[in-house]
Amino acid sequence: MKRENSISRRSFLKSTAMAGALGAIGTGSASVLTSCAGGGSESAAANKPLKEPGTYYIPELPDLATDGKELKAGVIGCGGRGSGAAENFLEAANGVTIVALADTFKERVDGLADKLKAKGCDIPADKRFVGLDAYKQLIDSGVDVVIVATPPVFRPVHFQYAVEKGKHCFLEKPICVDPVGYRTIMATAKQAQAKNLCVVTGTQRHHQRSYVESYKKIMEGAIGEITGGVVYWNQNMLWFRERQKDWNDCEYMIKDWVNWKWLSGDHIVEQHVHNIDVFTWFSGLKPVKAVGFGSRQRRITGDQYDNFSIDFTMENGIHMHSMCRQIDGCVNNVSEFIQGTKGTWSTANGETVIKDNAGNVVWKYDSEAEKANTKQQNPYVLEHVNWINCIRGGKKIEQASETAVANMAAIMGRESAYSGMETTWEAMTASPLDYTPKDLNLGKMDMSGFTVPVPGKPRDEKKK
Repeated sequence: MKRENSISRRSFLKSTAMAGALGAIGTGSASVLTSCAGGGSESAAANKPLKEPGTYYIPELPDLATDGKELKAGVIGCGGRGSGAAENFLEAANGVTIVALADTFKERVDGLADKLKAKGCDIPADKRFVGLDAYKQLIDSGVDVVIVATPPVFRPVHFQYAVEKGKHCFLEKPICVDPVGYRTIMATAKQAQAKNLCVVTGTQRHHQRSYVESYKKIMEGAIGEITGGVVYWNQNMLWFRERQKDWNDCEYMIKDWVNWKWLSGDHIVEQHVHNIDVFTWFSGLKPVKAVGFGSRQRRITGDQYDNFSIDFTMENGIHMHSMCRQIDGCVNNVSEFIQGTKGTWSTANGETVIKDNAGNVVWKYDSEAEKANTKQQNPYVLEHVNWINCIRGGKKIEQASETAVANMAAIMGRESAYSGMETTWEAMTASPLDYTPKDLNLGKMDMSGFTVPVPGKPRDEKKK
């Protein structure tokens, strides 16, 4: 293997420094997109706001971004999510194009290039970059904005280099898998703010109208003070890749990345961060400690768990419970529930509702009205609409530091389950834990360290 194919986050960290809106309707038109029901509900005016209007961020969500300067994008990570994000970006606005692609593997780059050609973006051979350092070549190739959709472990350093080079960034979630990555994200986010760069993350619920309207209602005091909550992502097993005999160690793990904890952060970080993020977003709180457990029962490849159950203590003393599972043949649930002093908010069973403490529905999001009054309901597109509008309109937006809070909460929960011990925000954010393999390279690696975590310790035979 050539030395230039060898790469590590440690070397990255040493070598780099720590609009107006158009459309049919925006989130301000709550009367069109929401409905009220009976049950003795009180008006918003009678509620005590949790936050005063204007002190919290509400995105404008038109169907299409405002026309403006042409934006040339580069996509780093050309797998399923990178391909999806590329198409979402093109659908979000006129006058945007994708001019460069980067991925560890050539077949991924060429595959996305073929898809984009059908959409009018012809990526020339000299703008198709391959390898572990391909992101640098793409960022240096003349793009205006960068879409980062690589396996999560790589996102902190890709974000860091993009900001160093003055690029607006869209970062898929999660944005880190360990405390070292978290600190890189937080430092880079400050640099992005100082450079007036627009940073949006792939926690798409922040751009989903039902969640945005719910957030407004809760800030207006519709459920009173938040006293706790439960968040879920229980679903079937995700995809996996069986190792092929011609794949080297690194190639195998990256192609099967969603099953390896160093690459994905485990599914509590990679997927369930969405639901954890809803609670940290709505409450404005971060966890101070976490105690949890998990196990591996059915997974076929990789070294991570199938399920987690975590109790988070938030900084004001309230609790949030987190539950996630990826196993076939079990009951599924992807939703959030928040309890307040006056009532509850829930997204279970395909409905977004607020109930009083007697169980009466006092508000319900009207998805049919959204369909009737808007052309674009896809939050994966709307997050790009907002990102492009902020870039073209010179509006500040930096979501990485907020997403990092939810990301670190998920990391705390994971490490508690792995160890069987309580974790704390203070200790975890300062931890030297770094999941990046020391011998990361496109070839043979030491696979002995990739084992399934076992919490606690064996029973002392003498104490029988």
